[in-house]
Amino acid sequence: MSTVGIIFIFYLLFLIVVGLMTIKYNKSQEDYLLAGRRLGPWVTAFSERASGESAWLLLALPGAAISVGLGEAWTVIGITVGIIASWYLIAEKLRIETEKYAALTIPGYLHKKYNDNSNIIRLFSAVIIAFFFLFYVSAQFHASGKVINTLFGLSSINGIIIGAIVIISYTLLGGFLAIAWTDLLQGILMIGTLVILPIVGIIELQNQERTIYEALNQFGESNSSFTTGKSGIAALSVVIGGLSWGLGYLGQPHLVIRYMAIKNPKDIKKAKLIAILWALPGILGAFFIGLVALNYFGPDFFIINDVEQAMPLLAKELLPPILAGLLISGAVAAMMSTADSQLLVSTSAITEDFIHQYLGLSISNKTLLLINRITIIILGIIAFCIAIFSELSGKNIFGVVSYAWSGLGSSFGPVLVLSLWWPKTTRKGVIAGLLVGFFSTIIWANTELKFIVSERFVSFTFAFIMVLLVSHLDKGKS
Repeated sequence: MSTVGIIFIFYLLFLIVVGLMTIKYNKSQEDYLLAGRRLGPWVTAFSERASGESAWLLLALPGAAISVGLGEAWTVIGITVGIIASWYLIAEKLRIETEKYAALTIPGYLHKKYNDNSNIIRLFSAVIIAFFFLFYVSAQFHASGKVINTLFGLSSINGIIIGAIVIISYTLLGGFLAIAWTDLLQGILMIGTLVILPIVGIIELQNQERTIYEALNQFGESNSSFTTGKSGIAALSVVIGGLSWGLGYLGQPHLVIRYMAIKNPKDIKKAKLIAILWALPGILGAFFIGLVALNYFGPDFFIINDVEQAMPLLAKELLPPILAGLLISGAVAAMMSTADSQLLVSTSAITEDFIHQYLGLSISNKTLLLINRITIIILGIIAFCIAIFSELSGKNIFGVVSYAWSGLGSSFGPVLVLSLWWPKTTRKGVIAGLLVGFFSTIIWANTELKFIVSERFVSFTFAFIMVLLVSHLDKGKS
């Protein structure tokens, strides 16, 4: 077995050990779902970044940079601005509000703030989270198959099986505390990958006569254009589509839950700075990994090879085995840190918001923890099946993540921003925003209209307007 493979295996074993070590700290729902609200700023910031930038950052975004070219630069700008906006608009206010209402989840917070005796907010929120996160988690399992295929030559199906088993196991054991602490290491590995690999690649390319611009032109003439060769309305559509990725950061439940878990609201200022300093070089680095890989391997290489395997292939080619093993583990870190968080948030929506609160069942903490773990296994198996289907049907990670990202961001983003910043938001406005964000994503993403304007932009805009409109009409009737 290669050095890279040995390091990778040790890394997976480390994750399982962390899960075992943190079992004893999970004595209640608050412990299991929010780590008892005792996270420090460094762990919070790295955990939020590691979970936010999933497999799509280290596999899908470099692949998109190769396939689309310079037009993908708008995505880089969009997600960077989105990260900054989320920390400034959501983080501190949400931390204060959720403690005020003793809420463990986003659905719970919205339910209590708007005194929703009908429990409709809890029910709709739980359904939306469970539905879209199944696709999101499946994308992380799918990505694990690609990385393990590159490392060991195993089939992608076997890689998906291994990745799913590891992710489900340590989420099952340690809950949010295990996730947060492993995210700290994973965030370090990821930023190392995103900074070191493109720098080494650019230095290596100094010896080649072909420039990145020339390589883009050879792969496709539109790739060397920031508007993919389009003009007018079509060019504007390209720009909006890329920038719209940033909107999703305002409503991703698995990210904003980090804000809720920080020990002290005053620590938000420090955590915010750490997260932004991670994001600036990290997002740009992922984009350059794709461009460097295209130049290094040549356009012909990616005509017959999967563009979403550019990062692990480049790391194995350019770096010493030990360093390559660590940085490729960073790719696995990206998918695992997101999948574990999404599994836990989906579980909380079902156990806390639906079974415990919506159904009104009186259940002990011990029983709730057991139900949490059973739910994680069930959701993990469903996501695994979706991942297998995606692999067999040839779907790429980028497309699946875009769909789930849009659905979650559009359903919860407008609702969260307005609930925190606009006092006139009402219960009916929240319900309308949730429903419009959910259904507009599903409908728009399954029509040809998505090639004209991204569902990420359209569904968020529709939901935002609907919250404002319905809340205004509701206030007027009152």
